Amino acid sequence: MTTPRLVAFDLDDTLAPSKSPIDDRIARQLLALAETVEVAIISGGNEEQFRSQVISRLGDADATLLARIHLMPTCGTRYLHHDGVEFALVYAHDLSAAQKTAALTALEEEAQRLDIWETETWGPILEDRGSQITFSALGQRAPHDAKKAWDPDGSKRIALRDAVAPRVPDLEVRAGGSTSIDITRAGIDKAYGMAELVARTGIPLADMLFYGDRLDEGGNDYPVKAMGVPSVAVEGWQDTADHLDALLLALRASEAV
Repeated sequence: MTTPRLVAFDLDDTLAPSKSPIDDRIARQLLALAETVEVAIISGGNEEQFRSQVISRLGDADATLLARIHLMPTCGTRYLHHDGVEFALVYAHDLSAAQKTAALTALEEEAQRLDIWETETWGPILEDRGSQITFSALGQRAPHDAKKAWDPDGSKRIALRDAVAPRVPDLEVRAGGSTSIDITRAGIDKAYGMAELVARTGIPLADMLFYGDRLDEGGNDYPVKAMGVPSVAVEGWQDTADHLDALLLALRASEAV
């Protein structure tokens, strides 16, 4: 596909290293894309991460461009859209207090039982993201190399997911990033967020293009591919930036015809 109407991205390890701000090159490319197509970023990360990793890097760009950028934290259970002044929260489908308590308790107890509750971490292991509860084995601010080394074959995350899921049968439990488990309402994944984009933009899935670093079956980007969105697998933000250089050239060429 050379002429999508909407281009969507995962955030961590696709547009930026995990929990890090996007590079100037990516910021420029996102704004350049917004001159031609709608742009969306959908991630399991929380709203605060989106504001620090993305919004803070877009500078004082024209409001008409910013209004074409759709930001969807926690897999689209929250939606931020520019209202002409700032990126404002449009909706938030949060978990109930009882659901949050059940999820947090199950994660801690099962991680300790499986002997994967780490005592030396970079920040809290458990986080209440409103519409999502997240377990990060090494803490929210763990360095990239440490996270990659913690569970290289995914067995720890799979074991924890399988142990927690029966304890919260009304919720969805899935492996997120390289050290994380995410718990949301049932049926919530990145496909949910993409469906919200269809409803809000009127753009069909076939006219979208998605970039992600975990499009393999079982990866947290796979639901987008599985629902039929044309998808491009990338390996880090530099790879994404190289792909976007080519896409921007193609979009400009199509406009010139």
